[in-house]
Amino acid sequence: MKLFYTPGACSLAPHIVLQELGIKFDTEQVDLKTKKTKSGGDFTKVNPKGSVPTLQLDNGEILTEGAVIMQYLADQKPDAHLIPKVGSFDRYRCQEWLNYIATELHKGFAPLWNDKTPEETRTLAKERLAKGFDYLSEKLKNKGFLMSDYTVADAYLFTILSWAPIVKIDLAKWPTLLGYVEKVKSRPGTMTALKAEGLLK
Repeated sequence: MKLFYTPGACSLAPHIVLQELGIKFDTEQVDLKTKKTKSGGDFTKVNPKGSVPTLQLDNGEILTEGAVIMQYLADQKPDAHLIPKVGSFDRYRCQEWLNYIATELHKGFAPLWNDKTPEETRTLAKERLAKGFDYLSEKLKNKGFLMSDYTVADAYLFTILSWAPIVKIDLAKWPTLLGYVEKVKSRPGTMTALKAEGLLK
């Protein structure tokens, strides 16, 4: 299989999951501005949405949307326990986290990436994210991960939280989150993915 990614983007999350699972895969870097792959291909022919992550399976099928890709990958190696069993209540709880991260946190950063976003809108976006960080701090207090053990939701949350310094949000206000980021970052799968994307020297 092949993961189409952009260094440091949300595609880092499934990249981490692939490393955690030890699945054999190839990568293809994408320039999101030009929609070109590093090899010169037209990325929109692979994924008309023009977004990463995009997973190309060995049979040619294309899967998009990070939260879905991570669930698919985790289900390929259920013994790795990166996602609870289908039908279990814990599965729905993990999906609840994935959806929260996608809709409230991931999308919450969107206005901060656009240079044309008015300052007032930026301030409101940061205030909303701060409320989310308050919530996460409370939920992660005295816990190692979002669930009882590490899951795909942690790979996703780590990726989103790694954007905070880039948009000048100081996570020092949330020491629980700082500790969480360092804990997930220290995992071999995370370290390998970060190095592969040139994000860790």
